[in-house]
This record gives sequence, structure tokens and C-alpha cells, in this order.
Amino acid sequence: MINNLTHKELEQRIKYLEKEAAKRKKVEEELRKSERRLRSLFQFVPYPTVVLTLDGLVSYVNIAFTDIFGWTHEELEGMSIPNIPPGLEQEHIDKMKQLIKEQVLPNYETRRLTKDGRILDVVIRATVVSESKGEPSGVLMILRDVTQEKRIQRINETLLHISMVLPAYPDLEDLLDYISREIKRTLNVQGAIVILLDKERNELFFLGASYDDRATEKKAKEIRYPADKGVSGRVIKTGKPVIVPETSKDADYYSIIDERLGYNSRNMLDVPLRSGDRIIGVLCATNKNEGAFDQTDIELLNMIGGTVALSIENARVSEELKRAYSEVTSLNRAKDKVINHLSHELKTPVAILSGSLNLLLRRVSGLPENTWKPTIAMAQRNLDRIIDLQYEVEDIMQDKEFKTYGLLSFLLDQCTDELETLIAEETGDGPVLERVRKRIEDLFGPKEIAPREINLAEYAEERIETLKPLFSHRQVKIIRQIESTPSVYMPLDPLKKVIDGLVRNAIENTPDEGKIEITVRKKGKGTELMVHDYGVGIIGEDQKRIFEGFFTTRDTMDYSSKKPFDFNAGGKGADLLRMRIFSERYNFKIDMESSRCRFIPKETDICPGRISICAFCKKKEDCYHSGETTFSLYFPPIPENVTSQEKKRESHFTEA
Repeated sequence: MINNLTHKELEQRIKYLEKEAAKRKKVEEELRKSERRLRSLFQFVPYPTVVLTLDGLVSYVNIAFTDIFGWTHEELEGMSIPNIPPGLEQEHIDKMKQLIKEQVLPNYETRRLTKDGRILDVVIRATVVSESKGEPSGVLMILRDVTQEKRIQRINETLLHISMVLPAYPDLEDLLDYISREIKRTLNVQGAIVILLDKERNELFFLGASYDDRATEKKAKEIRYPADKGVSGRVIKTGKPVIVPETSKDADYYSIIDERLGYNSRNMLDVPLRSGDRIIGVLCATNKNEGAFDQTDIELLNMIGGTVALSIENARVSEELKRAYSEVTSLNRAKDKVINHLSHELKTPVAILSGSLNLLLRRVSGLPENTWKPTIAMAQRNLDRIIDLQYEVEDIMQDKEFKTYGLLSFLLDQCTDELETLIAEETGDGPVLERVRKRIEDLFGPKEIAPREINLAEYAEERIETLKPLFSHRQVKIIRQIESTPSVYMPLDPLKKVIDGLVRNAIENTPDEGKIEITVRKKGKGTELMVHDYGVGIIGEDQKRIFEGFFTTRDTMDYSSKKPFDFNAGGKGADLLRMRIFSERYNFKIDMESSRCRFIPKETDICPGRISICAFCKKKEDCYHSGETTFSLYFPPIPENVTSQEKKRESHFTEA
């Protein structure tokens, strides 16, 4: 065809092609200008912007994308973006299919990875880019990082929620558990604890905890450790928050806590918990589920701490006030019981002395009055004084003002002289008076007692056999579990009183057809004696006062002094006080554990005293599993430096 064209036609064709080439060049230039304008526009857009092929390969990313996600255009061109978090792959595929089908993908919220492994919350909007003829040629995608917005929203919601809910948690432990749960949820961590500072003991302890495992929470609340230990100790000392990216590389990491919890703290964040200008504890979060702890987490934890600190202090003060009120109430009840008890103990001897004096008066009435009347009058006057004192004790019970200590001291000081005077007037100053004086001296006079080595197993057996006849009228089974043990080192007389007192106490609190276990065994390097009764048990409040003396575990209206070893025999309540004094004096430890019979939970409830007639216990096993009390004595090993000669030179102890 070209060979048939004339020269003129050929020139015209060349001019036409030159014009078309010029037009094409102009279009290409315009396209390049447009591309530059678009690139400039994309670079100006503050949001990450991506242009993809229909196959999902990158043809362009802007600077905002690089700033937020880390990858540059050069790194990603012609590749897929490796920013889909595990678990979201199928969602991404479904969304791309929806985009191709509908040409536009409205805003949807999802998550994307950064180059350094962080996970961001993002909102994505995308559209399909078409050629001039309407054929799709690629995808334009804009991503907006909303991580901070969502975090701020969660923080605001959390703080608002905490502020509104705090009044519903007046109990300190419940409050701290709630705070721990909120920290765990908001920071997305595996563990959160509220650590409080005990200034008196200079210790830190966990009262509030939230872990994935409930058993770990329970263990955490049993932990105490020195206030200068661990990362929390550093926070208490410096008052500054601490992020520990890897606990294994931190010098202050206190691994003992994790060992006791059975937990592995990989990373942690601790911030001080302040109340005014004081640091009262630490808020701690461990093992962040995604990413690492950062400044935002510190700010969040600080804000939570500032929100809850006052409530924690208020709850703490309230807890102390409740404990103090309970203590005062318990002391008040104990005081009333002591006064009632002493009043009861005064009535009996006063009545006996009064009757004895009247009997003595009848016997001497046949003698000349001048030989006895002045002395009898003196005795009557002093007896009247004792009666007046007894009335004063009754007045004390009605909250009248009297000095109890002075009253009782005066009464005890007078007893010996008054008894001697009465006996002297009746029988003369002869052998009877000497025997009485000796008896008083034996009972109440000072004694010198030297410690000695005692085979506790043999001696316990001996005391049980000696006591048997005294409780032969009781149907109580004694089960002995006595092993050979190291010797104990103390005087024999107080040991006798302690063993006798514990056995008697156990029998008097165990109903007929019940059982008592007496155990002597080696414990560590020392020796342990346990007396375990399956009796009525002791209510929790009375357990606090059991060793304080002149304190009965039954209501005063139910009190009565019976024969020793009878069920609910009663008594002066001084045995356990004396045991406590002996334990301090002779270096052994005495402890008591008890649980009240579930069928008679109150102090005023009464056990019938025999299992077979009990309305609740259908068989013996019911009684055995309802109430119990265990007294345990621990005697440390005899020091090696105590030789036979040193034992002889051991200082003597004085007993009342």
C-alpha cells in the first residue's frame, strides 16, 4: 500500500503521524503530570494509602503508610503486604472478594501488623480503580490507625465504670479483686495484682489478684515478702513506674514469688499506688498478651491508680475500724463474762464461810463471852467486808464504777489471814493450824523448781493411767498414739499440770460415747504432744481469748461448777492461762485449733452430753465430724551446751 502512495500523499501521512505522536506525547506528559500530582496528593494524605493490583500486589504506598506500618514503597513494590495477623487471613480474603464484586468496600474495622510486630486497630476503606473503558485495573486502599482512639475510649470507659462501681465494694479484698480484674481486662494481660504495703511489718502482700487460673489467685493472697524485694520493692523505694520487658534479665526480679505461685512472669509493668504524698502499694500487670508494655500502659495504670487510691484507703480504714470494733465488742463481752465468772466464784466461798462462822458461834456459845465474842465479832466484820465486796462485783456487772483490780487484789490478800484466824479460834493454835498453814503454803506459796530431762512418752502414759480413775464415770474413749521421742527439758510439776489440764479439758468438752486422741510424736528435732477431742468445739470469737484466763467458753447463764471431768464441768477458767505462762517460762510452744459443732453453732446452744440421745447426731461418726478441738505442745530439742552440771546450776523458777 505504501509503495502505491504518491510523494504528496506520503508527506501528508507523515504529517498526520507526527501530529498523532505529538498528541500521544502530550497525553503521556499529562499522565506523568497527573501521576506526579496524584503521588503528591497521596503523599500529602495523612492516612496510610496503598495502591494494589487486582492480584493484591503493591504498586504504591505513601509516606504515611511507611511512618505507621514501617515498610517503604521500595520494600513492598510488586509484593503482597505481610501485615495480616494470625487468625484474620480468611476475613481478608472474604473482604477482597466483596471489594471486587461491589467495587467499593465501606469502612470496616480490623487489625493489621506493623513491620516490628505490633498489632494496630485500623479502619479500612477501599475502592476498585478502573481504566477509561471501565475495566478494573487496581485497588486503592486507605487505612486509618484507630489504636489510640480505641485505647482512649477503653480508658475513659474503664475509668468511668470504675468510678461508678467503686462505692459498691466497701470490703477491701472485694474492691482490690475488682480493680485487678479491670486492669487485666483493660491492659489485656494474663495477670494483675494490687500489692499493698504493710508499714508496721515492712512487708508487701497481695490482697487483690486476677489471673486466668483461680488457684493462682488463691495462692497470691497468701504471699508476703520484704518491702525491699522485687520490682515492686524498687517502685516503692523510687516512686517511679517500671517496665520489665524480660524478667529473666532484670536484677530486681524476685523469682521466689513466681515459684510460690507456680506462675511464669515473662514481662511486667509496676506503677506506684499513691494516696496523697504517700505510696501505699503497687499496681502490677504481668504477661501482656499482645505486644510489649509501653508509655500508654503506664499512663493508663497511673490513671487507674489515681482513681482508686482514695477508695482503697477508705476501704482499708473501714476494715481496720471494723476489726477494732469487733475487738472492742469481743473485749466487752469477755469483760462481762469475767465479771460474771468472778461473781460466781465469790458467792460459794462467802456462803461457806458465813455458814461456818455461824456453826462456830453455836459451838462456842457455852463458853464465857469474853473469851470468844471479840474475836467472833472481828471475824464477822471482815466477813461482812467480803460480802460487801461481792455485792460490789455484782454492781460492776450493772456498769457501776468500781476498781476491779484493787477489789480482787484486796480479796486475795485477805483470804489466808482470815482463814487462819477462823481455824485458830475453833481449834486452837495446834497441829490442825499447822497442817492448814502447810496446805496453804503448798497450794499458794512460792516454789523453787529446777528443770530436768523428762521422757515425755513415758510420762504422758503415766499421767493418763493416774487420771483414769478420776474420769471412770465418763464413757469417753481415749486413743493413744504415743511414740518414742527425744527428752524434753523442764520442771516436772508444771508439765504434770499442763498434761492433766489438757486431758481434763478434753474430757469435760467431749460428750459421753465420744473419743479423744492423745498423741506424742517426734516433730523435726523436737517433740510434740497433741490432745485432740471430738467434742463441742469453740466458737471463733472465744478462740481469741481462750488463753487469757478466767474466761469460759460458755454463756454465763449456763455456767456451773460440777465435779472435775464431768461433761461441761466448768471451773475457774485459769488452766489455759497458766499453761500459756508455763510455755513462756519453760520455752515450749502451745497452740490451739478448734471448729464449733455445726449442730450447736452459737455459744448459747447446748449439747445434751451423750451422742446416743442427741437429736442431731444419728451415730458416733456424725459427732466426730461436727466439732473438734486440738491443743498441741511443741518442745524444742535440748540445747547441746546444757550439760548435767549446767542443769544443776539452772536458775530456779517461782510459781504462784
